[in-house]
Amino acid sequence: MQEILVVGGAGYIGSHMVKMLLAAGYAVVTLDNLCGGYRDAVLGGEFVQADLADRAALEMLFQQHDFAGVMHFASFIQVGESVSHPGKYYQNNLANTLNLLDVMLAHEVKSFIFSSTAAIFGEPQYVPVDEKHPKQAINPYGLSKWMVEQVLADYEKAYQLKSICLRYFNAAGADPDGELGERHVPETHLIPLVLQAASGRRSHINVYGNDYDTPDGTCIRDYIHVTDLCQAHLLALQQLLSGQPGGAYNLGNGSGFSVQEVIDAARIVTGNNIPVVIEQRRSGDPARLVANAKASQQRFGWNPQYHQLETMLTHAWQWEQSFFAE
Repeated sequence: MQEILVVGGAGYIGSHMVKMLLAAGYAVVTLDNLCGGYRDAVLGGEFVQADLADRAALEMLFQQHDFAGVMHFASFIQVGESVSHPGKYYQNNLANTLNLLDVMLAHEVKSFIFSSTAAIFGEPQYVPVDEKHPKQAINPYGLSKWMVEQVLADYEKAYQLKSICLRYFNAAGADPDGELGERHVPETHLIPLVLQAASGRRSHINVYGNDYDTPDGTCIRDYIHVTDLCQAHLLALQQLLSGQPGGAYNLGNGSGFSVQEVIDAARIVTGNNIPVVIEQRRSGDPARLVANAKASQQRFGWNPQYHQLETMLTHAWQWEQSFFAE
């Protein structure tokens, strides 16, 4: 049984990944400092509470285990905060990742899956966005992720550390079994915010601009179910472990949904009214941001199972109702 280390495995995507790895027969060790994750979200395997900045803790962990590969979900992800506190993002997302990579090399662990982001592309020059799109991140969050991607390319050339970077757009939904879901503090993602308004935990949902050059005037984004994301990560890991080359790939459904479409679909799924307040546009919000994921589909044989918006909303609503019920 191969051992896999999942850093950030107590968070939203990481916890779903741990569950999937366990179901696929891997021995899983989760490392998380719990600054944004939850211990009860780790549904099995071994759990270690530690920080990637703690070199001694990492050394001890790698001495105790024979990891076949490492999966990284431990980045900070709030764009606005990255602009206000860039040092926090460069320290955690870049410097701490370097710490992890160096310990991996010291222990001859050379398969690495990195959770990257569409934010590395910046303002889209065309859509759908493919892997060749210029990398022009416009905030420290996106820049920190792009820096790690460049580090990984250099580490492969110099040290033969193989990696696959998976760039995705908007993770959405929840575990179809209802065991896991999204609970960021603060919450910044559209679908959970909309469902909080549907459940009454939030008085309304803010829509930032309804005069974009889109069919209904609201921004269009590419939403991908968290289970589909994890399936792509699992396929990528299996390819690395079988000796296949690394690379960087976009993940998405290839079609987008507007903010208004999300709200309308959520009203149908929940059966509840969702009050809306129209606000001014936010700077840096492109009208459309949609992935071209053909390369990942061809490379991994990956095709999203839960690509319907209603399915993502149904699973997320199931979680909202069960976990946050009074």
